[in-house]
Amino acid sequence: MKIVIDENIPFIRGVFEPWADVVYSPGRSIDAHMVADADALIVRTRTNCNRNLLEGSMVRIVASATIGFDHLDTEWLEKTGIKWANAPGCNSGSVMQYITSLLFFLARKHSLDLRALTLGIAGVGNVGSKVERAARALGMRVLMNDPPRLRREGGTEFHPLEKLLAEADILTMHVPLTREGEDKTFHLLGGHNISAMKRNAILINSSRGEVVDNVALRFALGEGLIRGAALDVWEGEPETDPQLVALTDIATPHIAGYSVDGKANASISSVRSVAAELGLPLLDWTPAELPGPAEPIIDQAGINDSSLFLVARAVHHTYPIEEDDRLFRNSQKKFEYLRDNYRIRREFGSYNVRTTDLEAGPIMADLGFQIIE
Repeated sequence: MKIVIDENIPFIRGVFEPWADVVYSPGRSIDAHMVADADALIVRTRTNCNRNLLEGSMVRIVASATIGFDHLDTEWLEKTGIKWANAPGCNSGSVMQYITSLLFFLARKHSLDLRALTLGIAGVGNVGSKVERAARALGMRVLMNDPPRLRREGGTEFHPLEKLLAEADILTMHVPLTREGEDKTFHLLGGHNISAMKRNAILINSSRGEVVDNVALRFALGEGLIRGAALDVWEGEPETDPQLVALTDIATPHIAGYSVDGKANASISSVRSVAAELGLPLLDWTPAELPGPAEPIIDQAGINDSSLFLVARAVHHTYPIEEDDRLFRNSQKKFEYLRDNYRIRREFGSYNVRTTDLEAGPIMADLGFQIIE
């Protein structure tokens, strides 16, 4: 039995070795020769799994340690009888942490009162749902757009994208990348509709770079059609547009979902999917131990300040987003290096907060912090 694995998937080395020959390779270097006699393939977004890679191979399953699966030709895989699996929701808590830290950063930079703002969320799946909960905990008005959920669930909870464009002070994208069909999201935002956003609005994209037409966004920012943008994903990445980077409030190298917790969840999902297909005794596998945060206790007892400021301090303690922005701006050509060597970041649930503020405590609990006496 042979399994080919992207070498940058964490916690996975040594897991399959008792039962299989395992080949580790950079994701971009995985080729048809390497996988020809493999039984399984475990990848990230940097490996396009399609006919060119897999035709004539022995591969029975392709597992991607990612939420997105636009790098998998699922139609061809299914037609050929190759099973595929992604890891839905694996890094949703990590992206929620990224967005929460980003909201507080934007509030500081632009002197905004989050409780007076409307957040538009396009795509309310595993990630968008957690972002919604966080935004409501912070006191923001939330407008949601999700056509597939609207068709399934009906009701008045979801709104047309046009309403979000017209009313949202901050619009955040959490849709999968689809290039055709009823719910096509390729260039969901572009020259045809960015100008419909409020002039003082800010756009956030942490989904897929191609969801937003980067040329149109650069023009909108340069002409002052919208106030700002924060991007974690880029068209053509790992290449990025230096002019667009310079115009953004926050620019990061596709690491919103890169918490240790998110990476572990993705590895767990992939290992279990492959184990189920190959009949291996790893259906309950989890990493032995995750590295803990350097300072897991946040002591705010007795600090007198506004409740939201205390929440902002706790969030910043776990993840100062401006550090990732600084690293990327200083090393834009090292996009892949920054991703592959990303620092340890633990999510809110790994932190214990001591607070005497009766309003801040429940807000932080809603975000996932552990509140202690």
